[in-house]
Amino acid sequence: MITLHYWPTPNGWKVAIMLEECGLPYTVKAVDIARGDQFAPDFLAISPNGRIPAITDDDAPGGPLSLFESGAILEYLATKSGQLLPADLHGRFNVLQWLYWQVGGLGPMAGQLSHFVNYAPEPMPYPLARYRREYDRLLGVLDRQLKDREWLAGDYSIADIASWPWLVPYRRFGQSLEHLPHVRRWHEAMKSRPAVQRGMALGKEWQRSGPLDERARTALFGEGGTAGK
Repeated sequence: MITLHYWPTPNGWKVAIMLEECGLPYTVKAVDIARGDQFAPDFLAISPNGRIPAITDDDAPGGPLSLFESGAILEYLATKSGQLLPADLHGRFNVLQWLYWQVGGLGPMAGQLSHFVNYAPEPMPYPLARYRREYDRLLGVLDRQLKDREWLAGDYSIADIASWPWLVPYRRFGQSLEHLPHVRRWHEAMKSRPAVQRGMALGKEWQRSGPLDERARTALFGEGGTAGK
């Protein structure tokens, strides 16, 4: 059985969607990142970086396996299930290059944009403009890639599952998709998939609204330099 250590964020949604798409049985353990659960010793033993998501698989070949980092988890689940990652050399690395593009580019840039839009304690025009331009540039890369194909790497794959959750909050980021017709089409296609809908619904009732209190800010952003110590 796979245990998903999870909170409903874009990186968490990736793995929830993948598990639903693959049909692998799993259980969920909530890791409340606004209350510092990610710094508990038992979680750090699984995810040394103190970030969700993580998984444990008691039925892995060779014995129980723990994994952190969403990209590694997606690749493992694709390998375990034999789904959403081609077996042939060219197809496999076509998918993996887009997975790594998301992990190294779209996710970090969107995460920084989200911080300065939604959580910065005071207006910071330069970093806000910097990350907004970069997010828009990366969505332009997506749009060009999707111009003549239905999915990022041809067939539906872990590349789509990795990238789409970081498009979902685009309105919160002050971003428009009006100039990105192929991204808009892909966005609607992703939303229509039943497994995507189930993955996005996981833990939805846990989400909070309103401003962060001091404890939540410290847990999420390490303010004061004490988080995880």
